[in-house]
Amino acid sequence: MILDEEKQLTPAESQVMKALEMVIDPELGIDLVNLGLIYDVTVTGDTCRVDMTLTTMGCPLTHVLDEAIKQVVTAVEGVEHCEINLVWEPAWDMAKMTRYAKVALGIHE
Repeated sequence: MILDEEKQLTPAESQVMKALEMVIDPELGIDLVNLGLIYDVTVTGDTCRVDMTLTTMGCPLTHVLDEAIKQVVTAVEGVEHCEINLVWEPAWDMAKMTRYAKVALGIHE
């Protein structure tokens, strides 16, 4: 989920993270938070910045995910704008998924 486990989320950032659980990866059927694709959220004033990655570069569904993210984030009270910062480092791997996502995908450790 959040790379910096020490970061204390503000109430607005917590609401954004909860909202992002509603965005489902269309190929995997699991939400972006449990997949470990959301690296950070920062709410400053009425703007939220979402730092995230994708499971693969060149994902053909990037625009679909972007629209879904913007929709749920701007539905959070007080958030009017959403900036998506797509990053490739650190690279995503299956270790970033929650136990829930691994069980749902049939991945056994």
